[in-house]
Amino acid sequence: MRTDLAVLGAGPAGLAAALAADARGLRVTLVDSAAEAGGQFYRQPAAALRASRPQALHHQWPTWRRLRDGLAASGVVFLTDHHVWCVERKSAGFTVHALLGPEQEEPVSVHADAVLLAAGGYERVLPFPGWTLPGVVTAGGAQAMLKGGLVVPGRRAVVAGTGPLLLPVATGLAAAGVEVAALVEAADPGRLARYGPALAAKLPEGAGYAARLLRHRVRLHIRHTVVRAHGEDRLTGVTVAALDADGRVRPGTERHIPCDTLAVGHGMLPHTDLAESLGCRLDGPTVAVDDEQRTDVPGVWAAGESTGIGGAALALAEGHIAGVSAAARLRGTAPEPAAAALKSRSRLRSSAAALDAAYPPPAHWADQVTDDTVVCRCEEVTAGAVRGAVEELGAGDLRTVKLLTRAGMGWCQGQVCGPAVAGLTGCEPTPSRRPFARPVPLGVLARAGEGD
Repeated sequence: MRTDLAVLGAGPAGLAAALAADARGLRVTLVDSAAEAGGQFYRQPAAALRASRPQALHHQWPTWRRLRDGLAASGVVFLTDHHVWCVERKSAGFTVHALLGPEQEEPVSVHADAVLLAAGGYERVLPFPGWTLPGVVTAGGAQAMLKGGLVVPGRRAVVAGTGPLLLPVATGLAAAGVEVAALVEAADPGRLARYGPALAAKLPEGAGYAARLLRHRVRLHIRHTVVRAHGEDRLTGVTVAALDADGRVRPGTERHIPCDTLAVGHGMLPHTDLAESLGCRLDGPTVAVDDEQRTDVPGVWAAGESTGIGGAALALAEGHIAGVSAAARLRGTAPEPAAAALKSRSRLRSSAAALDAAYPPPAHWADQVTDDTVVCRCEEVTAGAVRGAVEELGAGDLRTVKLLTRAGMGWCQGQVCGPAVAGLTGCEPTPSRRPFARPVPLGVLARAGEGD
């Protein structure tokens, strides 16, 4: 397949970019691993579930409906169930390599003059004793089950961690009939007050969630954290404790909360695998872009969470700007002014930076991780083994820790355990620069090498 612009990711950023570029005359191919457009934020129930009121799970339904209807009426070619594992730079443009369908074995290639990366983000997972028990899920995982499957992970839940995602997860579960025993937030509310002006636009949304939590009688534990999950074959409860001003557990404040579900999250991290494999420059953990959302690799744009975690509204603005820029640059003209999107992007980036600063993970979370706690689930590597690689074997960077322990060598390639290993060892996170964004069968590689 040949196209002018391949947009990778059909979440808010990818949809906005594809529609903007299509409206300006480009042949656009939108590629996503899911069966439907929307990404995590606009995740929809499967049609077979016949949801009567899917809008009840979303607070930006009119925006989603506009994007959905715009995509249906556009000339964008939408490829679903396409799992991109590599983007190859060639003299005549780019080749997007993907695996088709749930089995992820049939190879597909899309040839494009340019690519726009809108891969989104993923949850930061910080381990604690008992976190591998059945019944413990990520906050985003609980939300995905509810939005996409219309199912709840249990009957009595604790929602814990830090960050604004905990609010919609807790209220969504409560509205679906789950008894939410507690919302456990590690952040200090004083930090929010510090960034008041930048977060002013978020106050009505936050107040709405607070009112719903109050209506469902959800107990709120501020400056608390989960120190242990309990159970044998599955989760039966959690122990939470208060944190002091430095982020350390205050002795004597522990309390046990019975529950069969723990939805826990500590913020989001950008997906940068494809950008790294293309050689795009990173700015810390994010893909570096200019004012037009262009990376430093000619012909590659990026938008949305991969350029900085900021939420759906920011992703829409960045996607629109990127789509307009790509359409103009591929036609050899200067991009038209997008004043509204540029103004919105500036304002929303300020809010995103304030939220990121207001909701850091507990500074001393690693102190609660016992040596027998599994950190890398794929390879069953414990915290003790990770610490030993540094303290006993002299590892001084994450790559060496990985080689000595196998932490990060499994199916997820360190996306889940990477932040935890970095926190336990004190090593700085470094770009992975893996050639592939996901595991791929050797047969597919062989065919790709033959020029597939």
